[in-house]
Amino acid sequence: MQFKSSIRTDGSREKVRIADVAGRFTKARQIFFYVLMVIYALVPFIKVNGKPLIFIDILHRQFFLFGFTYNAQDFYLVFFLLSGALFTLFYITAVAGRLWCGWACPQTVFLEGVFRRIERLVEGPKSEQLLLAQSPWNFKKIVKFIIKHFLFVIFACAVSHIFLSYFVSMDELLSFVRHNPHEHWVAFIWMISITAVIYFNYAWFREQLCLIVCPYGKMQSALTDDDTLVIGYDALRGEPRGKVSDSSRGACINCRRCVDVCPTGIDIRNGLQLECIGCANCIDACDEIMDKVGQARGLVRYDSLNGLLKKPRHILRPRIYLYTVLFFVGLAVFSFFLFKRHTFEANILRAPGIPYVLTEGKIRNQYLLHVINKTAEKAKFTFKFSGEANVIIPFLEIELGSLEEKRIPAFAEMDAKKFKGQFNIILTSTNTQTGEVVVSQIPFLGP
Repeated sequence: MQFKSSIRTDGSREKVRIADVAGRFTKARQIFFYVLMVIYALVPFIKVNGKPLIFIDILHRQFFLFGFTYNAQDFYLVFFLLSGALFTLFYITAVAGRLWCGWACPQTVFLEGVFRRIERLVEGPKSEQLLLAQSPWNFKKIVKFIIKHFLFVIFACAVSHIFLSYFVSMDELLSFVRHNPHEHWVAFIWMISITAVIYFNYAWFREQLCLIVCPYGKMQSALTDDDTLVIGYDALRGEPRGKVSDSSRGACINCRRCVDVCPTGIDIRNGLQLECIGCANCIDACDEIMDKVGQARGLVRYDSLNGLLKKPRHILRPRIYLYTVLFFVGLAVFSFFLFKRHTFEANILRAPGIPYVLTEGKIRNQYLLHVINKTAEKAKFTFKFSGEANVIIPFLEIELGSLEEKRIPAFAEMDAKKFKGQFNIILTSTNTQTGEVVVSQIPFLGP
């Protein structure tokens, strides 16, 4: 068995040039890639309640997701989103292998959906690309090189601009584009840096990102088992390999089409490998050959390792039960915190300085009322205090704009003779539009 990869045994790289392939999975993936790219490009333009559908405003520590508004105090929800997304990926991997890598990972989507297509358009199919690579630098080669890399830079620049719009908003980004870069040099440097990284990745690094940098593929052996759906070669049916005219051969005619179309340069017939991203190119290539030689499709197919070995398959198994339980537990916890979240915050804090003042027979505590409107619209809030002390505050009703916050000084005082020990001042704050109530409290201190 000869193992093949884009990384040679001495550590050097063998550049992968893939042959054209057509088939049901290739067509489905291309459509899916275009859908994902359209979503990626359109989301910054879509507004809900006057705000972008997804907008992570790091500069002002504000976040707008699907019509909901969040501020820095809600950042803990990001933990649930990230951990939930990671766990969902692990769950999908346990069931369906590297479906994410082959169908939805941005590395695959843009490489196969845009940059390889540009390369194919400019340099031709694999055979012509190999001839061009081996030919000396002449006018034709230089022109193709310039055109290809010019288009690479243009698309890298477009992808980086859209990416930035998720953090500065599309309106502001378009304003940046119309003005001198000197007026917004920080964003300009970010754009140049991201464009350079994208260009380097898709023009040169390519599958090396999956093989060397991305940790997901390296965790594959821990996330999958013999019942996980993977792309595999049916060795029982395919071996021994031989020419079409060989009557003693198995189904595999050793044409190597599955190797020629692999974006990571591996031979799927060597079994499940770390380098396999589950793109299904080898399935379409093999099916095409099987059709031509009049044999049944499916020599390379989506199946479990048990399925390929004709052993019983188990869709439901202990790890799937465990992952399902953990998934719903995580979803329940996230839902609890999400619905527990208030659309405004109203906290009563102790003012800086000494905790209390004793003057003219009265004990006085000084506080600050901190109010934040976390909605996308203006809102009015009323305040009510309860406790044994008399609370003095400049106003009991305020109006705040979207994500606006305000600190209001307040005093609580009582006769020193009546003070019998520490007690709490209770603040009840109400959003007059929604009727939502937030209750907070703080101790009243004395001698």
